[in-house]
Amino acid sequence: MYEWIKALHVIAVISWMAGMLYLPRLSVYQCDAEPGSKQSETFKVMEWRLLKAIINPAMIVTWLAGLYLAWAAPWYTSPWFHAKFVLVLILSGVHGFFSRWVKDFRADRNTHSQKFYRIINEVPTILMILIVILVVVKPF
Repeated sequence: MYEWIKALHVIAVISWMAGMLYLPRLSVYQCDAEPGSKQSETFKVMEWRLLKAIINPAMIVTWLAGLYLAWAAPWYTSPWFHAKFVLVLILSGVHGFFSRWVKDFRADRNTHSQKFYRIINEVPTILMILIVILVVVKPF
């Protein structure tokens, strides 16, 4: 069962990260769209569906499968896992910010620039790299 849960975890992580890397990219383009325009409304639908249909469910499955794996292995006693856990908590917080910004765009209340979304787009990438290194290399 452990290997099947691990496969599910990897699939969920890939799905979560794909959405986390794409969503801020959409926000960059939405900044250019005039609020209320057809283009803006299209971006709103795309962002909402991406968040609700892919990113949120993938995060939930990632967490549930990951917690099972940490308990079953038991990885929760390893120092590398503690570092990974903190980074996943931070990634989940970033996810929360992304959710807030999608809601702001839906209400035409965006207060951030294209540059902001371009920079914030790198945060999930950096977290993903660090998490993968911890999981694969287990440096401590």
